[in-house]
Amino acid sequence: MVTEGMRVGKYELGRTLGEGNSAKVKLATDIVSGQSFAVKIIDKSRTSRLNVPFQIKREIRTLKVLKHPNIVRLHEVLASKTKIYMVLECVTGGDLFDRIVSKGKLSETEGRKMFQQLIDGISYCHNKGIFHRDLKLENVLLDANGHIKITDFGLSAVSQHFREDGLLHTTCGSPNYVAPEVLANKGYDGAASDIWSCGVILYVILTGCLPFDDTNLAVLCRKIFKGDPPVPRWLSPGAKTMIKRMLDPNPVTRMTVASIMANDWFKHEYSPSSCDNEDDEEDVSEEEKSHDSPTIINAFQLIAMSPFLDLSGLFETETVSERQIRFMSNRLATDVMEKIKTILMEMGFCVQKKHTMLKAIREESTRKGQGGLSLTAEVFKMIPSLNMIELRKSHGDSSLYKQLCERLLNEFDASSQR
Repeated sequence: MVTEGMRVGKYELGRTLGEGNSAKVKLATDIVSGQSFAVKIIDKSRTSRLNVPFQIKREIRTLKVLKHPNIVRLHEVLASKTKIYMVLECVTGGDLFDRIVSKGKLSETEGRKMFQQLIDGISYCHNKGIFHRDLKLENVLLDANGHIKITDFGLSAVSQHFREDGLLHTTCGSPNYVAPEVLANKGYDGAASDIWSCGVILYVILTGCLPFDDTNLAVLCRKIFKGDPPVPRWLSPGAKTMIKRMLDPNPVTRMTVASIMANDWFKHEYSPSSCDNEDDEEDVSEEEKSHDSPTIINAFQLIAMSPFLDLSGLFETETVSERQIRFMSNRLATDVMEKIKTILMEMGFCVQKKHTMLKAIREESTRKGQGGLSLTAEVFKMIPSLNMIELRKSHGDSSLYKQLCERLLNEFDASSQR
């Protein structure tokens, strides 16, 4: 049980700021510096629900590389046998939802300033190849000075989540903020869907109500697919145009970040947020800065592969080496998948292939003394000439899994990137 006054590392926990199904957020003080932080405490016993551990790991990995004044900063991650502690920047002004509910719509001048900061933060994410996918008023916090801080990257996606068609395919987000192409479930561009959600946020900021709303989900979806929300006459022509072009149901003709930033209404008294390049300095070594060095993987991909950020051990009792390996190959992704499929079938697995992922099962045979095993193999394109293969064991015979790993590593002549 986590109580007020308890210490976690160098942090003394204080009052509870918020609470959800599997986590609570507490105010904390660094006992050395006296600085205040918000500590997100995740109870591992409550994270068994499908995808929750994955979302936590994804949020941590994403926040580790996002260092921008309009994005909540993750300072460090601590863990015990039962808890995960995410030490975050302390944002004391509540969220935009509470601000609109308590005080109503913002003036166009104030609303535009917040919208400019929102676009600054999202532009930064997109330039890093990260797409939020759950932008809504509740995920936009306000600091003591009224500046916005984007939070909750648990549903975010990165460029390696794109399928061969160059699109994302996971339907996620909050219904009132979700773009029509996401609901259509035919693949969508992460940047364009984030822009739609930003358009919904802008509409609420300036009008005090949602552009698309209905208690009947089917009716709500029809409204979203149609687009064309009612725009109050008292809004300025510039604001009306911005809302209509951002809430264009066609993602191809919808405004982009670049066109938003070039818009006269947006640029009015615009002061860009100064970006922190600290992450680039930390993640690029002197050797990598050399003009003679080979093409390097970007910072996010390096961090995603780093063992010190693999939090799998926080959720399961097996070690990472017993459950998951990663290795590199300069072969074409299609060739890699075919070779893995061939090896699996030779070893008696039933294999299902879907895009760049394989799911394989081998049933246990007591008569032959063979163990059963279930696993997935996925290929991620890092750069045009380099792919990362990730092999994950779901359950089954550890010795058989080790045998398979050794065979694959020998085949691709690569070393494990655990």
